[in-house]
Amino acid sequence: MRSSAQFKKGVLDICVLYLLQKKDRYGYDLTQQVNSYIPITEGALYPSLRRLVKDGYCSTYLQESPNGPSRKYYHITNTGRVYLADMLTEWDEFVASFNQLRKEADLDD
Repeated sequence: MRSSAQFKKGVLDICVLYLLQKKDRYGYDLTQQVNSYIPITEGALYPSLRRLVKDGYCSTYLQESPNGPSRKYYHITNTGRVYLADMLTEWDEFVASFNQLRKEADLDD
């Protein structure tokens, strides 16, 4: 499936926060999880993670790894949970409006 990089970038934050609400994850794990549904590169994820941390929606901590160096884990903050809830509401409203537009446009044919 081919899609716009800008569109993916717009939904990446919501995907990351949604995954983090379930459990803390490190960057490569997040990339793999998102990539199983929406094709992204590892490099696309890290600017989003930096922005989410800078804005206070996530925090980070280091954890020892049995297979090498310590990993940086990302944890959703309470502010991030509120932001995610707001984003999900906006997303659902957007999708519903777009689907209504498609339905009515198809009736016009």
